[in-house]
Amino acid sequence: MSVLAAAVSEFARGGLEGTSTEAIATAAGISQPYLFRLFGSKKGLFLAAVKETFARTVATFEAAAGERSGQEALAAMATAYNDLLAEPSYLLMQMQAYASCGDPDIRVVTRRGFRDLWYAVERLTGLEVDVLRAFFAMGMLCNVSAAMDLPALDERWAQIICSDGVGIETSKQALAGGFLGPASADTDDAANTDDPTGERIQH
Repeated sequence: MSVLAAAVSEFARGGLEGTSTEAIATAAGISQPYLFRLFGSKKGLFLAAVKETFARTVATFEAAAGERSGQEALAAMATAYNDLLAEPSYLLMQMQAYASCGDPDIRVVTRRGFRDLWYAVERLTGLEVDVLRAFFAMGMLCNVSAAMDLPALDERWAQIICSDGVGIETSKQALAGGFLGPASADTDDAANTDDPTGERIQH
């Protein structure tokens, strides 16, 4: 197993604070000293795992879209993302990144990863902002639903959320029906810059 794959797997379960570098090194088949030579610190490795998770999503979307554009590309990405969510480590690593955004360094990397993902979907589909917002909103709902394993819960509210299939596949119907209303006029000017955070990572 590669170091980053081992890091994603271990951090997904324990987060930054609850994961030992010893466990990651063992899973990767290397020594702890070599691990620190590669990444400098445990947080440095966590940041690399966050970057890897977002980069994998972008690569998956690009491969799924292929030569498609518009709603066809969006539908293909939805299906591909649904497959990614079936991997517990991938899903939970995402959630650990968002949950750790109280740390300024992690917040910067997570923002940049999400920014790159937004730009990728925008570029690959060429669709309007409101449609993209609906896609991302449904994706986040699917993240939470999958993390809580709502499909396994035999309660009315959970089954309503999971209707029309488990995961982001549901977004196809939602998007077709206009899942979200008009976007708010309030925008963050920083979101339109190449570096929306304006922050620098401290090493």
